[in-house]
Amino acid sequence: MLKAGIVGLPNVGKSTLFNALVANAKADAANFPFCTIEPNVGVVSVPDERLGVLAELSQSEKIVPTRIEFVDIAGLVKGASQGEGLGNQFLANIREVDAIVHVVRCFDDDDIIHVSGSVDPARDIEVINLELALADLAQMEKRLERVKKQVKGKKDGQEEIIALEKIVAVLNEGKGARHVELTEEEEVLIKPLGLLTRKPIIYAANVSEDDLATGNDWVEEVRKIAETDRAKVVIVSAQVESELIEISEEEKADYLESLGVKEGGLQSLIQATYELLGLRTYLTTGPQETRAWTILAGMKAPQAAGVIHTDFERGFIRAETISYEDLVACKTMTVAKEKGLVRSEGKDYVVQEGDVMLFRFNV
Repeated sequence: MLKAGIVGLPNVGKSTLFNALVANAKADAANFPFCTIEPNVGVVSVPDERLGVLAELSQSEKIVPTRIEFVDIAGLVKGASQGEGLGNQFLANIREVDAIVHVVRCFDDDDIIHVSGSVDPARDIEVINLELALADLAQMEKRLERVKKQVKGKKDGQEEIIALEKIVAVLNEGKGARHVELTEEEEVLIKPLGLLTRKPIIYAANVSEDDLATGNDWVEEVRKIAETDRAKVVIVSAQVESELIEISEEEKADYLESLGVKEGGLQSLIQATYELLGLRTYLTTGPQETRAWTILAGMKAPQAAGVIHTDFERGFIRAETISYEDLVACKTMTVAKEKGLVRSEGKDYVVQEGDVMLFRFNV
């Protein structure tokens, strides 16, 4: 399951946003620093309108969407990499996620305390990113020293040393490890280290209700930073998200339309996360269930089958494949086959977004 960690300074709206994204979560959103100590975890279904359409065509008994896990990680502060504010514990939680959602305060409210005394997104982002980089640098230097001792006088192990030295050099420049170009072999070697600054990052600009549609000057600051940090920006309003929980689906649509937006923060964050991580979704449908499956872009049919079960990959024969749009237009697989729209794809087929697939395999 995809796991995204929600981070940021204290009182930027992390726990409020988390509560809204994960409607049944019990995160304590209080107006003082460090109200979140243990990470709150919530699993949400990824919204996908295609599932309902396919389920109706197939008369499926149930719908199973793909899921994403959000982890609400306590507020970081300056000095976290040296343990300030229980920082070491929080940084360890971040190492376990696939992507980071960095909530940045882009609203003014005298009633909500800012840990630094004023709203300044650029400063806040710098504080968090510096702490993550310092934590990575300390880890890399220790690892580099250990590996050099282990491989002294040997040929094996030199690739990891080269990779570590590349990363240390960039971290010393004050940049994140995501700016380091590594070979596939080097990537495999450093992946177990869980580098904080190599994780894909989404800046969630938390704005007031009035700024949700257009953003504001603070959001533009965040966008400029994101451009140089290989990151994405999503405008969210924790205030709006918390209000959406209390109303019906029809009321949600009307409310969002009145604010000048088409979707809530959950959809925006998931879409940005999928794009950043290079993820795709394929679908399966039948009388028992209609289901969404998440894969990496570029995966071939046997690998995609393996996401369902390893036996599917081992015994893969072929995949009967049709695009979602074609199947909906034909309404049934029988009609789609008569029109020649159902393809028999082999082991080299690269699965596309929205493919509807039925795998044939040997047990």
